[in-house]
Amino acid sequence: MSELNSPIRVVLWRHGQTDWNVENRFQGHSDIALNKVGEYQVKAAAKVLAALNPDRIISSDLIRAQSTAVALSEITKIKVEINADLRETDGGLWEGKLASQNRASHGELFANWYEGGDEAAGVTGERRSDVAKRAVAVIEKETTNFSGTIVFVTHGGTVRSVLGSILKLPISQWGVIGGLSNACWSILELTKHHTGSKWYLAEHNAGSLPEPVFGDDAVN
Repeated sequence: MSELNSPIRVVLWRHGQTDWNVENRFQGHSDIALNKVGEYQVKAAAKVLAALNPDRIISSDLIRAQSTAVALSEITKIKVEINADLRETDGGLWEGKLASQNRASHGELFANWYEGGDEAAGVTGERRSDVAKRAVAVIEKETTNFSGTIVFVTHGGTVRSVLGSILKLPISQWGVIGGLSNACWSILELTKHHTGSKWYLAEHNAGSLPEPVFGDDAVN
């Protein structure tokens, strides 16, 4: 049987490097700008992503994501749409602190969270399941009655939660999904058949050259 329509392509693009990424500080909702390396990274990545001929660009409201999105917008002339539900995990009391500091202050909680548990990050922050729920809802809404390519500009922890949820992995297994390097991306494709539809992971941690993975959540 032939497909009902063309596949939907979702590009999950992580923001470029920040100073906090390099320092291994938990970024979360903290509004940290790209550093000079990050600015270079997103310009280079945007040239590659433009070849996908995206139809829309939707970004987290945090400045590091918006600045990343603008690099692609300048090439494609597509207006950047903003959605706060694409933000990184709210890290609660852990934000702005080094991994060593968070281990010292919340050893058991931090260890459980790092191992893939669904505890609230930083005591007062979000659970992984909360992040997945809000971000996946954005993707599902924006891909309904749509065909083509949407670039969602977001964050490393958010991408991992989205992939784990959409690919229907148990939360305890979301950690098997490798992290995204700064300014790299993953691609999901939704193919609809007469028997139903299914998401496929077409590409993960893609970029023009291999890059080290610096976390937004300061756990390494």
